[in-house]
Amino acid sequence: MPDVAAVRQMVMALPDIEDHSDGERLMFKVRDGDRLAWSYLRREHPRKPRVLDPDCLAVRCAMPRKEMLVEAAPDRFFDDDHYRGYPTVLVRLAALEEDELVGLLQSAWELAQPKPKPKRTR
Repeated sequence: MPDVAAVRQMVMALPDIEDHSDGERLMFKVRDGDRLAWSYLRREHPRKPRVLDPDCLAVRCAMPRKEMLVEAAPDRFFDDDHYRGYPTVLVRLAALEEDELVGLLQSAWELAQPKPKPKRTR
């Protein structure tokens, strides 16, 4: 099971990563791009603040792949109301091998790349 230190090491091995983490609460983004992985905050009670779940990670993921992962391996990947319809899969770290997480993070890195700016025409 990858722990916080292992997750940080995996993400920081990717190019152009900015670490906006705060202690155990992780947040990584691609420089000039989007977030690619961050800590999962679970809702324990309605109308109460979310609580850090250090055993899970939110990872940017294309919607078709997210749906496939959640359906094929609900013991490793899941969704919740907050992330439904959002291109992010929730990952149970204890259920994943490190190489599987590395592959997921590499895909997230590709999705989080800065969008090209439109060229101006005269």
